[in-house]
Amino acid sequence: MRVHYLQHVPFEGPGSIEPWLRTAGHEVTHTRFFESARLPDPHSVDLLIVLGGPMSANDDSQLPWLAEEKSYIRSCIRLGKSVLGICLGAQLIARAMGARVYRNHVKEIGWLPVQGLRGKPGEGSIFRFPRAFEAFHWHGETFDLPPGAVHIARSEGCEHQAFQLGASVIGLQFHLETTPEAARQMVANCRAELLPSRYVQSETAILAAGPEKYRRINHLMARVLSFLTRPPLTK
Repeated sequence: MRVHYLQHVPFEGPGSIEPWLRTAGHEVTHTRFFESARLPDPHSVDLLIVLGGPMSANDDSQLPWLAEEKSYIRSCIRLGKSVLGICLGAQLIARAMGARVYRNHVKEIGWLPVQGLRGKPGEGSIFRFPRAFEAFHWHGETFDLPPGAVHIARSEGCEHQAFQLGASVIGLQFHLETTPEAARQMVANCRAELLPSRYVQSETAILAAGPEKYRRINHLMARVLSFLTRPPLTK
């Protein structure tokens, strides 16, 4: 399987995702928009992964490549490709598929709880998160669910934490791919956002997380990747 990821800034990379994909035997390629906006033929991609970034999904006037990126995401979805969006990536999927992206009433930054939603009978092959788990967050915007999407996770501070569209498109507001080095990079580059509030943790609290927290979220990311890379006949 060919997996292509879209990276928006140097300090928000694929984290635990790329090692898992390579260990599983998948070919991994990338577009790094801070280097080049060149995108592969969408027909050649089996799974598209759209990573996070500090910009808004609405910043087309400041970042002209965003419009092309959203068009590319829409093309992949319409071709039936598997797509995973993380934080900004989920917002870009939502925007590409006709939903609004806008400022959330609070920022969520740090290690905070998420609630998995069970869905309704007859909704088909839907990824099931645990009923309660902790994830790493760094976001200030949110989105409406795209038409036809299933709501699969929420939190106290942000109702739309995750959705699934069809059998193989998943958007996650939170980060499961984060490694200790990735968290340090996020803090180093976005420290100005760490203003004390109910859902924003301090730099000390964020970086105090032990290896077990990272192991848990990376394991959950592995489950998401397994779901999206399963054989087509089981989708």
